[in-house]
Amino acid sequence: MSTFFQKRPIAYSILILASLGIAASIVFMFWHLWIGVLFFIAISVASYFAVYAQKKSVEETERHIETLSYRMKKVGEEALLEMPIGILLINDQYTIEWANPYMTRELQFDSLIGEDLLTLSEELPILLKQEDVREMTISLADKKFKVFYKQEEKLLYFFDITEQVEMESMYYADRTVIGILFIDNYDELAQAMDDQTRSQTNSLVTSIVNNWGAEQGIFVKRISSDRFIAVLNESVLMELEKTKFALLDEIRETTAKLNVPLTLSIGVGASSESLVELGELAQSSLDLVLGRGGDQVAIKQPNGKVKFYGGKTNPVEKRTRVRARVISHALRDLIQDSDQVFVMGHKLPDMDAIGASIGVRKMAEMNQINGYVILDFQNLDPSVTRLMDEVKAKPELYNRFLSPDEAISQLTDRTLLVIVDTHKPSMVIDEKLLNRAEKVVVLDHHRRGEEFISSTMLVYMEPYASSTAELVTELLEYQPKHTKLTMLEATAMLAGIIVDTKSFTLRTGARTFEAASYLRTNGADTVLVQRLLKEDLETYVERSKIVQTVEFFREGIAIARGEEGKQYNQILIAQTADILLTMKDVSASFVVARRENGEVSISARSLGEINVQVMMERLGGGGHLTNAACQIENGTIEVTIEQLKQVILDTIEGGTSE
Repeated sequence: MSTFFQKRPIAYSILILASLGIAASIVFMFWHLWIGVLFFIAISVASYFAVYAQKKSVEETERHIETLSYRMKKVGEEALLEMPIGILLINDQYTIEWANPYMTRELQFDSLIGEDLLTLSEELPILLKQEDVREMTISLADKKFKVFYKQEEKLLYFFDITEQVEMESMYYADRTVIGILFIDNYDELAQAMDDQTRSQTNSLVTSIVNNWGAEQGIFVKRISSDRFIAVLNESVLMELEKTKFALLDEIRETTAKLNVPLTLSIGVGASSESLVELGELAQSSLDLVLGRGGDQVAIKQPNGKVKFYGGKTNPVEKRTRVRARVISHALRDLIQDSDQVFVMGHKLPDMDAIGASIGVRKMAEMNQINGYVILDFQNLDPSVTRLMDEVKAKPELYNRFLSPDEAISQLTDRTLLVIVDTHKPSMVIDEKLLNRAEKVVVLDHHRRGEEFISSTMLVYMEPYASSTAELVTELLEYQPKHTKLTMLEATAMLAGIIVDTKSFTLRTGARTFEAASYLRTNGADTVLVQRLLKEDLETYVERSKIVQTVEFFREGIAIARGEEGKQYNQILIAQTADILLTMKDVSASFVVARRENGEVSISARSLGEINVQVMMERLGGGGHLTNAACQIENGTIEVTIEQLKQVILDTIEGGTSE
C-alpha cells in the first residue's frame, strides 16, 4: 500500500488530507460527540471515493499507455517495412546485411542480402570512402535516388527524387535563351554591291536564318542590316550544340557560291532567369566572338563559363584604315595626357613583341612624351639578344629600356602602360606593374580569349593582322611627325612582321605589305633583319632530331616530340612546328617538348584548314587559328600527347569549351 501511495503523489496528498480530517474529527468529539462522529464518517467516505477514483484513473492511464506503445511499435515496423524510403544495412566489407522490402521491390531483386554495393552502383563506394561526402544522387533502375549515409550505424537511406529531377530538367530546358546573330563583313561587302545584288543578298541571308529558326523552333527577327535577335529555350540550345551550329557552315558555303563570302557570328546568353542579364551575356559573347575573328558561336553563362563552336575560317582582312586612324588619334590623346609611357610585351618576348614595343615608344617620342620599353634582360631569346646588342650601340635608344623593378619605382598615377602582343594578364612580363598601373592600353593581334586584362582605357585587337608590329606601324602613320623612325627602330618592327608571317608566307594580307613598305621607306635594313634572325648550327641539329620523331595521327596532322629527359628552348619548339608545316601532306603540325622551366610545351601550326587555336585553348593555351601554343605543368610528354590526340578528335568533331 505504501508503494502505491509513493508512486502516486495525488493519492498521497489525499491520504494526508484524510489523516488531518480524522484528527479534526477526534478534536470535535471532545467538544460534541455526535458532530465529531458525523464529521469522521464524512471524511472517511470522501477519502475512500477519492482514492478509488485516483486508482481507476491510474489504471486507465496505464492501459492507454500500453495500447499506445503497442500501436507506436507497430507503426514503426510498418514505416520501416512499407514506407517509400529505401534502407540498407551494410557491413565493413560493403556487403548488404539487411534491406527493407521497398528497396528490394524497386531494384527488382528477390533478395539483396549478401549482395555487394558495387552490384547496385559503382558510385556508392565513393560515398562510403570519402569522409567529407555524406550524400549523393545516383541512378538506379531507371530512377534517381538521393542517398544519405549514416556512418556510425552503417545505414544507407534512399529517397526517390525521380519526379523532382524530371521537373528540374523541364524547368532548365524551358529557360529562355537570347542570341544575337551578326553578319561579320556585311557592311564592307555591301559597299561594293549594286542595289539589286544587295537586295538579293539580304533576301538570301534572311531566308536562310528564318528557315533555320522555323526548323529549330526559334523566334528570329532581323533588327538591322547586319544583325538578328533570336529567342529560344535551353532544350533547343542543346540540340543546336549537338549539330555544332550548322547554320555557320550553311551561311558561309551558300554565300561563297555566289561570290559573296559572308560569315556569321553568334553570341548567346544562357542559364539566367533575368532577361536583362541574358541580353548582356549575349552581347558580351558576341564581343568575344568578334575579338576572336568571327565565324564562331560563343555561349556564355553567368558563372563565366564559355563554350565556343566554329572558327573554321581565317578572319577577313579589313580594307579601310578608318579604324586604324581613329585608334591612332585616341592613343595620341592618351599619350599627351600622360607624364610618361611604359610599353610591355609578353614573357620571353619575340621579335614581334620587341618591335611593337619599340614602335609604341616611338609614338610617345613623336608626341614629345618620355617613353620606355619594359624588358626582363635575363629572359631573352637569341634573336632578341642580338637586337639588344645593336641597340646598345645607340645609347639614346638603349637608355629607354627599363627592368620591371625600375619601372615600378618610376610609376605614377599619370603613367600610361601599353601592353603589346598579348591580352592575358598572366602572360605579361611583370603582372605587378600591370596591377599597379592606373591607365592601361592593349594592342594585340591574337584572337581574344576569356582571360583578358580588365579596366583598360583603350583596346585595339585585330585578329586579321599578321603581327602586332603591323598594327603599330599603321598607328605610327597617323602620329605627329615631330621625329622620324630611325633605321634600327624600323628594322626591329620589320623583323617582327617577318617572324610572325614566316617571311610573308602565312597570315599575310595587302596591308602587311603596305606596313612593310612604310618601314622600308623609313630605312629598315633587310640584311640586318636576316642577321638578327640567324640561327646557330646546334639549334639546327636539335630541331632536326625532333623532326625525326614525327608521326601522323590523322591525315595531314603531324605530331613530333622531344626527349623526355631533355629541356628545349621555346623558340626551338616553335620553329620545329613551323618546319613541319612546310613538309608535304602536312596541314597541321604539333611539337611536344619540355621547356627550360620544366613545363611541357605544345607548339601548334596549321595552314588554316584546321583551327589549332581552339585545340590549344582546350589545354589551357591560345593563339591564332593557324598559330597557337600551350604549357602544361606537372605533366609528361607521353601523357600530354595522349591528351592532345583526344582534343584533336573532339575538335575535329565539333565544338570547344572554356
